[in-house]
Amino acid sequence: MPSVILYGGKGGVGKTTCAGATGWGSAEAGHETLVVSTDPAHSLGDVFETTVTSTPTTVRSGLDAVEVDPGEGTAQYEALFEALADDLGGAGIDLDDAGLRDLFRSGLVPGSDQLAALSTLDTYSDDDDRYDRVIFDTAPTGHTLRLLDLPEAVGTGVETALSVREQVSRKTDAAKTMLFGPYAAMGDDDDDRAFTDLLGEMERVATLLRDPAQTEFRVVCLPERLVLAETERLVEQLRDADVPVGRLVVNRVLDDIDEDCARCTAQRAEQKRVLEDIEATFEQLDIVDLPDLTGETSGTAILDELAPFLTGE
Repeated sequence: MPSVILYGGKGGVGKTTCAGATGWGSAEAGHETLVVSTDPAHSLGDVFETTVTSTPTTVRSGLDAVEVDPGEGTAQYEALFEALADDLGGAGIDLDDAGLRDLFRSGLVPGSDQLAALSTLDTYSDDDDRYDRVIFDTAPTGHTLRLLDLPEAVGTGVETALSVREQVSRKTDAAKTMLFGPYAAMGDDDDDRAFTDLLGEMERVATLLRDPAQTEFRVVCLPERLVLAETERLVEQLRDADVPVGRLVVNRVLDDIDEDCARCTAQRAEQKRVLEDIEATFEQLDIVDLPDLTGETSGTAILDELAPFLTGE
């Protein structure tokens, strides 16, 4: 298994359960593991039957869990662009609160939940001394694709902001020097450092997401015709973005059913047809079928049942 695994797919297919089961099995095998939820509609605590917060919470020996807090992303990144607004104000360009909000809505600064997720990915995937594996439970498909596009988008935004700051600083520093002497323009560079730190963070994340030696994206789907179409689009988009897709997890596959139940046998027959199409469509992927445990077990017992399918350990 790689050191970073991301689970993605359509909403309601069982991504959180898969991420939880993978982390559960990884810890059982002796690997220090962290499971991270970047889905704004967090349900990781429900899967682990415990309270999970925005700081790593111990679930069991060798396993921690964390739910990304979007508010932390807001504070970090708004501060950077408020510094840019201050620079513009110093040059006589007034960017009031409404203008700053427009800057965020323009797309230069993406959603805080997505930015916080990327920051979390960088923080914990680089924590070599603490975790052997980091498992990510991502939001539904559209959100995840935007997340994967963010490193380049944020990098472009930061580079633009730095360029604007440099141009403004040159002009204001020249004016200050003329009026007050050579020491008037001297100041600290904390704001510039914050921008360059963010740029470095995005570059590391972009590299990590595309490195098959470290990262594997696993797509989760159900054996249903409509879900299959969206899954195919997601896999194509991930490949276009050079994100390594290693495994397709087909969740809730019927096996042991009541043979006297006409509805059950018809549903299983349809699933078998869809599974054949899945194998033909995704022949280059490792396909894993997970049994349908609905009504059979609950809580962490589900994780015990599913972990062997997902960890291979």
